[in-house]
Amino acid sequence: MIVFVSGGARSGKSHVAEQYVLQAANGQPCFYVATANVYDDEMAERVALHRADRDAQGVPDSWVTLEAPLAIDQAIARVPNGHAALLDCLTLWASQVMFDADDAHAPLSTTEGFSLLVRCLQDARARHITLVVVSNDLNEAPLPNDTHTQRYVEFLQMLHRWLAVESDSVIEVVAGQSIEWKAVANT
Repeated sequence: MIVFVSGGARSGKSHVAEQYVLQAANGQPCFYVATANVYDDEMAERVALHRADRDAQGVPDSWVTLEAPLAIDQAIARVPNGHAALLDCLTLWASQVMFDADDAHAPLSTTEGFSLLVRCLQDARARHITLVVVSNDLNEAPLPNDTHTQRYVEFLQMLHRWLAVESDSVIEVVAGQSIEWKAVANT
């Protein structure tokens, strides 16, 4: 099952997604595919807060973190068949697809990034993994009007539209409240 959870920055979408994964895991370990690169103190603080939130959910040692700033396919491949995983977050991952390069790696093209995400969903479905994907809705506020930002938003919104079609459930989070736009079909 694939679930897409979106919402504005700090809307509570990660908490909603975590609760969904915990419920789907049914007591089994949950896998957290973390796409963040910790590049400054603010990001380190945000990561620490997310970890503290997960630890405070009353289920100690229920989360296994798989750090995958770019190679989300390799992280999903490490999730055992039939388990539940949270990919948090697509927004950061998409920016790294387009802009992160180091001495060993060049940024991926948007086509390569899209193909990588498609493979992740195919793998999750084939192995009966409940995969919950979190992403920010960037259309809530005016964005800078430069070419790089425009390309990034276009890429991210294309991923969102595709995920909304491919997902079994689409949830938007506003002020901590879930709005289910596409519900899981009862079969």
